[in-house]
Amino acid sequence: MHTHLLFLRMFLTKDILSPVQLKRLSDHRYSSSGRTLLDPIVQPFWNWLVLKLPLWLSPNLMTITGLIINILTSLILICYSPDGTQEAPRWTFVFCAVGLFIYQTLDACDGKQARRTGTSSPLGELFDHGCDSLSTVFVSLGVCIAVQLGMFPSWMFVQCFIAMTLFYIAHWQTYVSGTLRFGRFDVTEAQYTVMMIHLISAVFGPTIWSTQIPSLYIEIKFIPIFIGIIAASLAFYSNFTVIFTGGAGKNGSTVAGTSILSPFIPLALVIVPAFIIYQKSTTSIYEHHPCLYILAFGVVASKITNKLVVAHMTKSEVEYLDSIFVGPGMLFLNQYFNTFFNEYVVLWLCLVYSIANLLHYCIVVCLQICSYLHINLFVITPQTSPIDENYSGNHSLSAPLLQSVSNDASSETSDLISNAQSPSYQHSFLEEVISINEENLDDEIP
Repeated sequence: MHTHLLFLRMFLTKDILSPVQLKRLSDHRYSSSGRTLLDPIVQPFWNWLVLKLPLWLSPNLMTITGLIINILTSLILICYSPDGTQEAPRWTFVFCAVGLFIYQTLDACDGKQARRTGTSSPLGELFDHGCDSLSTVFVSLGVCIAVQLGMFPSWMFVQCFIAMTLFYIAHWQTYVSGTLRFGRFDVTEAQYTVMMIHLISAVFGPTIWSTQIPSLYIEIKFIPIFIGIIAASLAFYSNFTVIFTGGAGKNGSTVAGTSILSPFIPLALVIVPAFIIYQKSTTSIYEHHPCLYILAFGVVASKITNKLVVAHMTKSEVEYLDSIFVGPGMLFLNQYFNTFFNEYVVLWLCLVYSIANLLHYCIVVCLQICSYLHINLFVITPQTSPIDENYSGNHSLSAPLLQSVSNDASSETSDLISNAQSPSYQHSFLEEVISINEENLDDEIP
């Protein structure tokens, strides 16, 4: 009976979050620690830039705009080199570098803009992490194409799935300890490294990475790969050290009071089938279509990461099964029945289904949270109660998503913007941002 109800909930439920989860989410407070190597260098630029942004610009609108640009520039590159071996036009690498820079900048400034406009909320944190989980897939694919790693499909598989796994484990650690921890070499440094790789490919062409290193007999492309693997290994060690040290919950459990190993199962249900299908395919589906294959499983990984973030913010148990696993299941069953259907067609069906499933989940969750917190997703509305020092968007007058603001509210918003644009306000805001950065309490999410 319980299994039957779980099946119905996965496919037929209208609301994804329960009232208890929504209540816990509204009480959630963001916690982070650590500072990366580039933070002291890039923070002044981000602090300067956020003061130039219009006060009507919603933080979530900034995040989604950056993600769309990042995805579009990456898709252009993928279209020119779908197998990761073909030499794409050099301008596509410039596009990818610029697209990633825009995404990173907007992603770094959205938290600052939220504090500046008094619209911080748990939804902003969730929305930010959700966009990051999807961006990770496209950034990984883009850098693989930039160095023509498709010539070594096994290395391309390892590189992309390490990136997705590392992002998931970072939030696994957060689910256990309650605090998102940053290393000295973290997301910011990795993104700037990817930008440099794209620019090198744009200037010298991607074939530069196939140059043999004298006496070592390896191609140059393996240098950033090995450096990335070393950095990832250190990050894995750091995260698992926190995980196995004991959680923030009772008796060393997670924040939800569950086993610290519980997030492993959804991750295994992504990686293990991806590897088995890749190895057992009689048509070499991965070798012929690596970008399409990684995108399909990357979307699945994005959803389970989103659900892990939700579990952390709502202090809920991690759900092991999910309807999105039907996508990889199509490929698995097709192989089980001796590839009854064309594997390329099934792979496309897997991708389309997974994207639809992820979008449905994200839309429903965002609508629920907006409705519960009485906030908009992409529109800033005036506050009607004192601003909370951590999440001040919980009591704003609004309806979900892009509902129009009334004339009276617009008048109040104009007054708010007029006051906030004064030099004294801008100066005090900048001082506040700088002090927050110095105390490592900045709620900007990577």
